[in-house]
Amino acid sequence: MSPEALRRINSIAQMRTRARSALPGAVFDLADGAAEDEWTLRRNESAFDDIALLPKPLDGAANRDLSMTLFGHKLSMPLMIGPTGLAGLFWPGGEQCSARAAAAAGTAYCLSHGSVCTLEDLAKTGAAPRFMQVFIYKDRGFTRELTERAAASGYDGLVLTIDNQLTGNRERDIRNGFTIPPRLGPVEVAGMAIKPGWLWRMRRELPTIGFGNYEREGKAIELGAQGLRIADMLDPAMAWKDVEDLRKIWKGPLILKGVLHPDEARRAIDHGVDSVIVSNHGGRQLDGAASGIEALPGVVSAVEGRIPVLVDGGIRRGVDVVRALILGATACLVARPQLFGLAVAGEAGVARVLEIYRSEIDRVMGFCGVTRVDDLGPDLLLRMPWRQN
Repeated sequence: MSPEALRRINSIAQMRTRARSALPGAVFDLADGAAEDEWTLRRNESAFDDIALLPKPLDGAANRDLSMTLFGHKLSMPLMIGPTGLAGLFWPGGEQCSARAAAAAGTAYCLSHGSVCTLEDLAKTGAAPRFMQVFIYKDRGFTRELTERAAASGYDGLVLTIDNQLTGNRERDIRNGFTIPPRLGPVEVAGMAIKPGWLWRMRRELPTIGFGNYEREGKAIELGAQGLRIADMLDPAMAWKDVEDLRKIWKGPLILKGVLHPDEARRAIDHGVDSVIVSNHGGRQLDGAASGIEALPGVVSAVEGRIPVLVDGGIRRGVDVVRALILGATACLVARPQLFGLAVAGEAGVARVLEIYRSEIDRVMGFCGVTRVDDLGPDLLLRMPWRQN
């Protein structure tokens, strides 16, 4: 896509439409889909409709500063890229593309455990600040191994995701028969062939694509019916003791992702966690879970300003970021939108996604008469939704 055509994409919704046109149906659904009836996926976006702003334009905001600080890192805006598995399926070197785009935009990037590239290869881009996602595995030694590799590769924070102890029932993927590596039978090849641009870009990667961080001595863990599936490695019996053990291993910022309940946020602080991400995994795990923005006020109240509270889920406009900040979030994360940008134009597509968010956040702050992110407060809300008693 030419730079001129990319600049004509003016919203995340428009980027999603372009991504749908660029990708085979099964690959698009991998990014776009969620669990079961996808109620939580829809609620992640629709819940923002319940939050109305009361702008104060006469406060005067000719110049706006969107920057903020997280764990000692100055970010150019209160938005970063969250972890998404298999970004390298949407564009060759997808994870590296997104990380470079984030760094160029002055913000942070979090690598998924399920990245196509290894965490070491991502570190070689020099993109920073960068965070690494880990899980609690039945083999606690593997959890420790990934953590120590992240430390050795200079990652700036560790994101322990806790809402994936069971595999979500993602029915789009089931209907599509989606597998990693992708099956390349006649039906699958026919479906890919109608997207020749994607197929041509991915022609070298497809036969061997997989989860780079699960390679051992140059050989990936087999993911077929006879092999060890990653889902089987996750431990539903994980508990606070595992958080304590991880805290002893990891010396940098430890972030807990997948927190919705205020009690869990309080306990996280007691167990040495440095930040929480209010998240329902993009609706991909428990359908029926509260949206991130609905759960945010309760978590903010529970932590009482002791740690930063981040939030993700359904953030499709800059005004959604502003709404979240007014409700007490320190910053927001986006995931699907950067995959849409990747699918459309690789690194340039992700850069455009971030540019769209930045422009929209800036415009909303200007309308509200706010010059600094820290000045966004509840006085700008018509009502406080889902207020906790």
